[in-house]
Amino acid sequence: MAAQSTLRNMVLCLTCVCLVCSAILGVVYAVTLDPIAEASAKALKESIGQVLPEGGEISDAMQAEGFDYYVSTKEGETVAYAVKSTSVGFGGPLTLMVGVLADGTVFNTSVLSHSETPGLGAKCTSDEAFMSQWRGFRGQLKVKKDGGDVDAITASTITSRAYTLAVSNAVEFVKNMEGAKNE
Repeated sequence: MAAQSTLRNMVLCLTCVCLVCSAILGVVYAVTLDPIAEASAKALKESIGQVLPEGGEISDAMQAEGFDYYVSTKEGETVAYAVKSTSVGFGGPLTLMVGVLADGTVFNTSVLSHSETPGLGAKCTSDEAFMSQWRGFRGQLKVKKDGGDVDAITASTITSRAYTLAVSNAVEFVKNMEGAKNE
């Protein structure tokens, strides 16, 4: 004999389903927490290595003015900074690791995370022409469409502007750090 369809039976059934689903989600979260954290730490370490010159000693993570950053020193002298910088692109937050030499020159950049449109804004991680222009960049940090020196990704001006803003914020942060150091 089938159970009667009453409000009490429906609420009881829905509650049981929700409890079972919550338990499964909790177990999956607990099982994947450490591997995700390890993968994230590995990606961060790799990105720091990509954006800083080789041969220096890298500090532990530091924070100032809302930025996480790392300092590369060689023989006691600051050589460069790796600055984690975020801006908002077309699809959401765009987080970069930006390597900036002590004189304010961009050494290199690396994308940590993004939510950009595949095939368009997501090219910020694969378009070699766009990515290579940041190595040793010393121009005006605006896209050419806005009067700057940055070549935008075709059909992805918003992402290019967000990327450029994140780099610009990191460079300004380093200039402020260096200026405070020299005073």
